[in-house]
Amino acid sequence: MPPATPVAAHRPRLSRRQKAAIIVRLMLKEGAQLQLDALPEAMQIELTHEMGAIRTIDRETLNSVIEEFMAEVNDLGAAFPGGLEGALEMLDGALSATNLRRIRRETGVVIQGDPWEMIARLPMEDLTAILQRESAEIAAVILSKLPVATSAVLLSMIPNDLARQITLAVSGTETTDPDTVRTIGHAIAAQVAEESPRAFDDAPVHRIGAILNSSRSDTREGMLTALTEENADLGAQVRKTIFTFANISERVEPRDIPKVTRAIDQAVLITALASVDETDGDAADFILANMSQRMATQLREDMSDRGKVKVAEGEEAKAQVIAAIRDLEQAGELSLVEQED
Repeated sequence: MPPATPVAAHRPRLSRRQKAAIIVRLMLKEGAQLQLDALPEAMQIELTHEMGAIRTIDRETLNSVIEEFMAEVNDLGAAFPGGLEGALEMLDGALSATNLRRIRRETGVVIQGDPWEMIARLPMEDLTAILQRESAEIAAVILSKLPVATSAVLLSMIPNDLARQITLAVSGTETTDPDTVRTIGHAIAAQVAEESPRAFDDAPVHRIGAILNSSRSDTREGMLTALTEENADLGAQVRKTIFTFANISERVEPRDIPKVTRAIDQAVLITALASVDETDGDAADFILANMSQRMATQLREDMSDRGKVKVAEGEEAKAQVIAAIRDLEQAGELSLVEQED
């Protein structure tokens, strides 16, 4: 009697998720560095479950999975990962901010990746507003996720009572789980996305100050007087943002005057110094007192030779001095002294 023909063993029918789990386990075992954190969160969880469910697999099935994987890789022409989030990320900068916001709102894709990275980049004024409208517990989570230096500044910008409540609430964040923190981050990101876009980057007070900074002194003083009479608080805030030639002695450190004089054409500096009156004479004295005696003496002689300066020429020269100081500040060469309240 001839021997019986062996019956082929029943091979398990694997899903694509199971096959993916097998490939990932093999690659990790071989030391491959896979960026699995780039996958959507739900997919990471599913992959982990599938990998945990794998116990044993026969060699033939393993070879079949590898061959199928290699065939798909070789047949791949191009890959566009990221889905809708990736598409919106690519369109950022190509579409107008208004249209991009509308698409994000309609699709429900508010932000790609970690929302806390976006939150950390928000202006301090926006972060302050968020802290003040949220509960102390939520605000404590926000402070805990932000850089320490940022959190310290924010605490100094909010009312003392609220700062104390939030600081006490931070002690209760020890038991907050990662999912809750992530949910809070996405909720705040969604609120920010819903806010209307700003037409101007600077606050109104700073825009008014910038305009008046570039105005003639008589126009500036007249506007400030009228503004203060109409709204004393606004007038005071605007005055704090203004930096004119008369403010040099209050806002510029004596050690920085040589940097300022080197950054200005000497003819412009002479015109500015020669045009001072009772309102900004202290600034001229301050500049001359904080340079070498030889240079100060030479400038005084040049100012005397320059004679009377027309108002318009003097205003223009002073404006150039202020512009040079602002340029040095932007370049990090000097820091202006903050005005006290």
